[in-house]
Amino acid sequence: MSNDAHHHGSNPPTGTDPHQDKHAGHGGHDKHAGHDPEVFRRKFWLSLVLTVPIVATSHMVMDWFGYRLEFPGIDLVGPVLGTVVFGYGGWPFLQGAVREIRDRAPGMMLLIAMAISVAYVASLATAFGAFDLDFWWELAALVTIMLLGHWQEMKAIGQARGALSALAALLPDDAERLGPDGGPERVPVADLRVGDLVLVRPGGRVPADGQIADGQAELDESMITGESRPVSRSTGDRVVAGTVATDAALRVRIEAVGDDTALAGIQRLVAQAQQSSGRAQVLADRFAAWLFYIATATAVVTLVVWSTLGNLNEAVVRTVTVLVIACPHALGLAIPLVIALSTAVAAKGGILVKDRLALERMRTVDTVLFDKTGTLTRGEHAVAGVAATTGTSEQDVLAVAAAVEADSEHPLARAIVAAAARQGDRRTATGFQSLTGRGVRAEVDGASYAVGGPALLREFDATVPDDLARHQQDWSRRGAAVLHLLRLPDNHADGQATVLGALALEDEVRPEARQAIADLRGQGVRKIVMITGDARPVAEAVAADLGFRSGEDEVFAEVLPADKDDAVADLQRRGLRVAMVGDGVNDAPALARANVGIAIGAGTDVAIESAGVVLASSDPRGVTGVIRLSRAAYRKMIQNLAWAAGYNVVALPLAAGVLAWAGVALSPAVAAVLMSASTIVVALNAQLLRRVRLRPPA
Repeated sequence: MSNDAHHHGSNPPTGTDPHQDKHAGHGGHDKHAGHDPEVFRRKFWLSLVLTVPIVATSHMVMDWFGYRLEFPGIDLVGPVLGTVVFGYGGWPFLQGAVREIRDRAPGMMLLIAMAISVAYVASLATAFGAFDLDFWWELAALVTIMLLGHWQEMKAIGQARGALSALAALLPDDAERLGPDGGPERVPVADLRVGDLVLVRPGGRVPADGQIADGQAELDESMITGESRPVSRSTGDRVVAGTVATDAALRVRIEAVGDDTALAGIQRLVAQAQQSSGRAQVLADRFAAWLFYIATATAVVTLVVWSTLGNLNEAVVRTVTVLVIACPHALGLAIPLVIALSTAVAAKGGILVKDRLALERMRTVDTVLFDKTGTLTRGEHAVAGVAATTGTSEQDVLAVAAAVEADSEHPLARAIVAAAARQGDRRTATGFQSLTGRGVRAEVDGASYAVGGPALLREFDATVPDDLARHQQDWSRRGAAVLHLLRLPDNHADGQATVLGALALEDEVRPEARQAIADLRGQGVRKIVMITGDARPVAEAVAADLGFRSGEDEVFAEVLPADKDDAVADLQRRGLRVAMVGDGVNDAPALARANVGIAIGAGTDVAIESAGVVLASSDPRGVTGVIRLSRAAYRKMIQNLAWAAGYNVVALPLAAGVLAWAGVALSPAVAAVLMSASTIVVALNAQLLRRVRLRPPA
């Protein structure tokens, strides 16, 4: 990813092609979507300035408002300025029509070009006496209103796709790279290389993905995960480009730059989703194509019928009105704008949509299958219980065990130390010694202690008291790892080690996982399923902790990695529509088989590539956000399609003049106003997607 693209959002984001963007994805609509809104803005204002004198000198308009203008050359105002408006203001539509003919994909631009071309030829013919039409003002008004509609449409889509520019703007322009002497040197972000050490000051943004080499700070990761609360990060933790160190300085060792950063990957996913088409888009494209043929046929019939009735002037007016009002502007905008807005709203909330079809299917999901480890649980052990013998407090057991384990790098040791730190009782140990395969020992306050499992008990011939044994049995049935704290005799030969307490360590259930499951039930999901390779007692204990319902929800336990795919297939054979949530390499086949695959963003690249939706954080509550967004986006698509289709069903006959006998007839200029108004209705309706709450109120 280029430095400029990061900093200014002026260049196309990584993974997009500015030329492809003009023509990809949305049928007739997006063939002009790549145009700069500024082009339409400039053409609109100049055309408006030229249209005013054309309208003011129109004999029809003067008769309507009862005034009279007379000056030499007044009859040339319409033909001269009208030709300029047609050639200058109408050029984008004529150009688009040629492209649609060349691509054999007739649509909106061809309809508009036909309408203004017929109006222009009729106006010229009137100037030479072939017709009795005052048409120049309607031609100019028609082109000007079309330009206004397209300008507003381009602005709406540009604002929705601004998610990419917003992501690009997250990176700072430069970074403070630390040299061999430790002194900071300010360099452009593009000059950073893997292995560089950078200084991130309080309030500053992390310039590239890396690992904290020194320091501890609260990081605002909302731009990546959608989670508003800062997260504590310290030495050894990974950090992502674009996140903000809110309260302290950090030294970060760079591990990924440019296209390899998480932010660049997010940009690629957002761009890919905004250019993709779903089933609703395919339907809209087909309808737009049908509408072109219907409108063309209606225009021909209108011209023939009115000409046969002997009114050639009215025949031309009705034909132009039909072509104008049938322009599938609203239809062309109905789906692409919803796509652009929904993916932008999702990205802002930490939900990255890779596959539009996956997002569309999510509204129909009735079963959510969670991989346990790393998704419903943290994937790392935490102290789940502490028990002490008579005469010793649980607080003392935890504090002494943490002091003994303080110098150990074992994951269980780190869990004990972290639990004691939260308790606030810090003690110091000396003489640390690792007992390979058995545990560790050290001295605390002059006494010798050891922490370990069954092998340690056997070595010191220690007996677990009955009160501790009951706790140990309960913990073991749940699959917890159990460690004991032993007080060692001063001389091994003089006495026996005494067991002072025991600690249970389990893979910690994410607190947010319980809320995620409750939210899914609130969204009408019928069945929650958990799958794990752990023993069934462990799985059942976690399911009970999460509030699984007996007889409704389901647990797949002791499942081999290769069999997760079969579990998804089994659920689908029962007629269930399954969303699979996982984060590991062994989840990839199951993610691909599921109706919707949702990868936890903290997971592996393989899992992310196999999924249709990616959660930037490891918070499973994001799954309900995907459902909410899917349903809201689908509602907006259907509403917009219904409006665009219904508008044409009513407007086309009126434009053709079927109620002219009753005095109801539309002029081309009024038709242009109505067509633009329908486009604005569709755009405003799509904008309501910004109000969707991806997470329920806390």
